Amino acid sequence: MEALEKFIEIATKEFNSVASSVDRESLEKAAEMIIEAKKNKNRLHITGIGKPSHVANYIASLMSSTGTPAYYLNATEAVHGSSGQLVAGDVVIAISNSGETQELKATVTAVKNNGCKIIAVTGNKNSWLADNSDISLLAKVDHEGDILNRPPRASVLAEMFVLQCLSVLLQEDANLTVEQYVKTHPGGMLGKK
Repeated sequence: MEALEKFIEIATKEFNSVASSVDRESLEKAAEMIIEAKKNKNRLHITGIGKPSHVANYIASLMSSTGTPAYYLNATEAVHGSSGQLVAGDVVIAISNSGETQELKATVTAVKNNGCKIIAVTGNKNSWLADNSDISLLAKVDHEGDILNRPPRASVLAEMFVLQCLSVLLQEDANLTVEQYVKTHPGGMLGKK
């Protein structure tokens, strides 16, 4: 139980730090980039390697369900043909805590070569990913929350929170009504409400 209590303490501290330091200006610029792409009939894709790939899947689903169609881009497959889902002018959100993941570097390079814009979500503002993006959203934590300080826990919470903030801005721009929301959520409790 001691390890659990320590994790809760650290995760709470890290979350509060991220929430209090959210870069609203960068979030607004990222939202404007995506909104402009939508107006031009371009699309939003979200990618990551390892645990961030699961965050990417969730965020693509969240964005899609709240008025901004988004597609998960498998970062490993992107350099083996899946970049074919991209067209020039699309926006790709790339998630990496370190911003130095080799596989993601290859993906971002391929994406940029396809004429897409990059929004980075990283815990390292001086990383390769931040330097090679059009806009960088910081999701920095100092500690993951366990004795190893390696398994992504707090950093995943930070990445999800920053991207949830972005989703709120995009939902607001989409003027999503309850009726529209229910139309895309006919099943489950959301549809019944």
